[in-house]
Amino acid sequence: MYTDVLDVDTTRRRIVDLTDTARGFCASHGDGLCNVFVPHATAGVAIIETGAGSDHDSPASGRCPQIDTLERLLPRDDRYRHAHGSPGRGADHVLPALVAPSVTVPVSGGEPLLGTWQSVVLADLNRDNPRRSVRLSFVEG
Repeated sequence: MYTDVLDVDTTRRRIVDLTDTARGFCASHGDGLCNVFVPHATAGVAIIETGAGSDHDSPASGRCPQIDTLERLLPRDDRYRHAHGSPGRGADHVLPALVAPSVTVPVSGGEPLLGTWQSVVLADLNRDNPRRSVRLSFVEG
């Protein structure tokens, strides 16, 4: 197994596109599986559509509909028992129930077999910790 760890800053973006990094990681390998894993209790990894206008409602708004949806599903208020960090931080701990901590992508000839508009992204609603580690692992097959 081959592995690498990325340091990702989510201060400016709650969804960070990791697709190009994953492609670069896979390029030196042949056929197999690439796993992208975030070892944090308040972040997740997903495969979503980006780049076709779905990542922002409009260029001027800067809003991300995926994050807006997650924040509607996980409101940042006092309903959680979680007692430390910013208000509503308990919602951050529920996120991995909706957005898993890892995804696995098949790879052929060093190229991840993603669909045309599919991207591998890190999702992080936690405003208290913008520094994330993301582990890329490749298993030959």
